[in-house]
Amino acid sequence: MIKKYILLVLLFPSILLAQSERYPIFDVCKGSEINSIKDCFYKTTKKHFFADFKTPAIVENENFTGTANVLFVVTAEGDFKLIYANTPYAEVRKEVERVFEAFPKITPGWYNNHAIEMKFEMPILFPVSKNTNLDTDLNSQTNTIQPKEDLFEVVEKNKIADSTFLEHSSQLNIPFTHQKYVDYEFALHKANGTHTASKPYIYNEISEYLDLSIEKKKFLKPEKRTWLGNKLWNEHLLQIKKKDYWLTLDFLVDVQLGKDNSDQSYTYNNTRLVTVNGGLGKNFSYSATIYESQGRFADYINSFISNTSATTRPKFSEGLVPGRGKAKGFKTDSYDYPVAEGYLSYTPNKFMQFQFGNGKNFIGDGYRSFVLSDVSSPTTYLKAKVDFWKIQYTNIWMWNTEPSLLAASNPNEHARKYVAAHYLSINLNKRLNIGFFESAISTGEQGFDAGFLNPIIFYRSVEFNRGEDAGNALVGLTGKYKLNDNISLYSQLIIDEFSVGNLDDLGDWRNKFAYQIGAKYFNAFKVDNLFLQLEYNSARPYTFAHKTPILNYGNYSQPLGHLWGANFWEAIAIARYKKDRWSGSAKIILGKKGFDFQDETVSYGGNIYQSYNDRFADTGNELAQGNTANLFLVDVQANYLLNPANNLSLFAGLSYRSFTPEVSLVGFPSGNNVWLSAGIRADLFNWYFDF
Repeated sequence: MIKKYILLVLLFPSILLAQSERYPIFDVCKGSEINSIKDCFYKTTKKHFFADFKTPAIVENENFTGTANVLFVVTAEGDFKLIYANTPYAEVRKEVERVFEAFPKITPGWYNNHAIEMKFEMPILFPVSKNTNLDTDLNSQTNTIQPKEDLFEVVEKNKIADSTFLEHSSQLNIPFTHQKYVDYEFALHKANGTHTASKPYIYNEISEYLDLSIEKKKFLKPEKRTWLGNKLWNEHLLQIKKKDYWLTLDFLVDVQLGKDNSDQSYTYNNTRLVTVNGGLGKNFSYSATIYESQGRFADYINSFISNTSATTRPKFSEGLVPGRGKAKGFKTDSYDYPVAEGYLSYTPNKFMQFQFGNGKNFIGDGYRSFVLSDVSSPTTYLKAKVDFWKIQYTNIWMWNTEPSLLAASNPNEHARKYVAAHYLSINLNKRLNIGFFESAISTGEQGFDAGFLNPIIFYRSVEFNRGEDAGNALVGLTGKYKLNDNISLYSQLIIDEFSVGNLDDLGDWRNKFAYQIGAKYFNAFKVDNLFLQLEYNSARPYTFAHKTPILNYGNYSQPLGHLWGANFWEAIAIARYKKDRWSGSAKIILGKKGFDFQDETVSYGGNIYQSYNDRFADTGNELAQGNTANLFLVDVQANYLLNPANNLSLFAGLSYRSFTPEVSLVGFPSGNNVWLSAGIRADLFNWYFDF
């Protein structure tokens, strides 16, 4: 039996039906010639719809103009049912649902002697008066004409999609990559009452605003009907779907080859990974991914891996791969770095979601984040997110590791610490969102304090009551303003022991703070899928550091906030574009950062793993002080999507990096680096090589 979904575009049909295929039939259309049934269905559907549809008051009050695309089905029983409405107004969705519920039952569509469920798309132009005359032929509409498709291909695409995108209704995370998240953020941006800062998003959260299956279905290749063809272009390697559970499994790769302008022969990365995703019932999902990797990177990255400073070099290791973890030597000038991630996800109701696992989280609307970023290695975490009314509240408790430090109780064990982060996001109105952030850090030497599991924000008293300098705390404020349906402005301010009494002297070392301002432009200059972003970041000296390094705001020898740590300013310009299977990005970064001098034990405030007791001065501290380095970086990436089910893509990248410190640094070689690489990879996380 043909699988139930057949995509037909209402108003722009391109499928010629033989006598064995038939559109749904209203009673008024019965007796019509077979070639007239289609036109009669379109015309009668539109007459019924617009005769009953009433524009919600909020739409009229805001003088909204534009198009809401409505996806609906005529079921195998002959009922009309709304599937999805692409509109920022919940009131429009409710009104469309009401109108369809009032439709009469009709004779369903027919295919190969079976009643089938058929899917349609109908645009609603606002003001509604702009819709064409109800008596005209619906084929005369002036919207964009959809590509022509053979009926068999339409059937096959829906058949594949129904059994492939099992995760779209789950509680699993959508893999967080900046390129992929443009679409999700734009869908949330256009809707009212949404929150965009807490990432990664989960599938069933985004599915309310963007039909993920439709977005991916256009990439399916029904002509690849062999087992190998389906697995390469359309499906997961293994997928099981039963009534109460489902499971997918993939063996994927990140294999790349390249060359930079250093003396090394070539660069490469060879990652083999296995990822398992699944769900038990409607509320419980799970995911696990294991990476086995070897690589040799551009010269400046290799230098960072093997020559990190004494304050950040992992013990019992030959280096640190940025964002991934400890490395050991592999063959000549290469590194082996295994990584494992996984989590359990539980959603008891529509308001709450819980996760426990090992991985990364991100809080912010920018490319960077001072609040919480994904630049460090995966860590054990417990996350609780509550979403109701105008509020989204995210709690993240992290069990972090500092491999550069040893536990006092066991010299063979890395030091541990606990971080509790709370983020409260509030929509003050349809345009303005503000957020409040707090993070408290405690050393693992004193044992885990159950008080840090308190989900209430602004409880610094827990840290204070443990004793003098027994912990560390940061607070912050974020903001986002929707300028219009395509542009948003965003900001962050993080305060770390800000000294109000010394505001007259910004150079006082206790004035430790960081801030971010930025703007995003979706469908820039009316070009579909063109995304532009500008961002500025700045962090004062000694921000995120602590007298006792274990209490800094870091994890696994890297910051939990901005990749550069502190004592810097940075300006970023990003452009992203996609068309069909192709996508690409261009990024330019210009900045200045102050490092320490390697022949001194003085901290100038840039290394968050250096105790601020060794500070350069109590007063007179300036941004980018110390061994000042200028950085200029250009990075261009291109991708071709192979399989929408597992994000397997071909890619190529070209980067240029200029780094000029006053005095040469071990681990940060000066000079220019040009790096070209290409390969095939599963796009599941962000690589950050822009330092």
